[in-house]
Amino acid sequence: MKKGINIWAFPEGMKISECMTIAKDAGFEGIELALNEIGELSLESNETEMFAIRKQAKDMQLEITSLATGLYWNYSLTSNQEHIRNKAKDIMKKQLQFASILGVDTILVVPGAVGVDFIPDSEVVPYDQAYDYALEALTECASEAEHLKVSIGIENVWNKFLLSPLEMKGFIDKINSDYVGAYFDVGNVLYSGYSEQWIHILNTRIKKVHFKDYRRDAGGLHGFVDLLAGDVDYPVVIAALQNIGYNGYVTAEMIPPYKHHSTQIIYNTSQSMSRILKDNI
Repeated sequence: MKKGINIWAFPEGMKISECMTIAKDAGFEGIELALNEIGELSLESNETEMFAIRKQAKDMQLEITSLATGLYWNYSLTSNQEHIRNKAKDIMKKQLQFASILGVDTILVVPGAVGVDFIPDSEVVPYDQAYDYALEALTECASEAEHLKVSIGIENVWNKFLLSPLEMKGFIDKINSDYVGAYFDVGNVLYSGYSEQWIHILNTRIKKVHFKDYRRDAGGLHGFVDLLAGDVDYPVVIAALQNIGYNGYVTAEMIPPYKHHSTQIIYNTSQSMSRILKDNI
């Protein structure tokens, strides 16, 4: 397994090239970029700009591991409003196209939500309706993924939806595409389950893996802490990943950022990941 770092771990507004430089210096082999609504890598970007980012990474001998986006929290695949659902599908298709240009094999997709506690006034959608909307959207976009040879990784997030590994497994199997699987986050399940059980059940459906840590007794968003400071049983997690033959990137998605000396989180995370993966540090 190789070490990656998500770009959200870096100070807001930092240029992609700067993030890449720090990631490389900290010992990461790859970086996960994110598609924004506006900015350096955004819905407004063009093919030339994508190729320039790809070249920057290649010149630094740094892989682009995957392409995430936070836009699905504003444009949900399960919204009660059809125009928002259509916007979300357009975002997914744009993600797939940009990932292909960037030479990335997987995009991260939030499959919608029944409700989101940490977003004020977030709409609440009936569970069965959310399921049908998400299934329809991801099945539609699966053909684009297959055409571009880029996988869709459905992330388990705090969305009151796809709440168990059995449900996530069944949902993915209904889509029935080799290019749709899980983007498994080991920290996000800890408030209600066990990471190693999700890994065992999802098995080869797992396309990518996020590392973060969570302290159960803190609760809520305050429970997210630095790697090895929480309750994720990383020795068991690594063993579970090895048991299913996972040999791809494990990418740290670190929240919250440090208030001071903000890039130090990148270096601390790299060292913790090396220890978790039993590398020499």
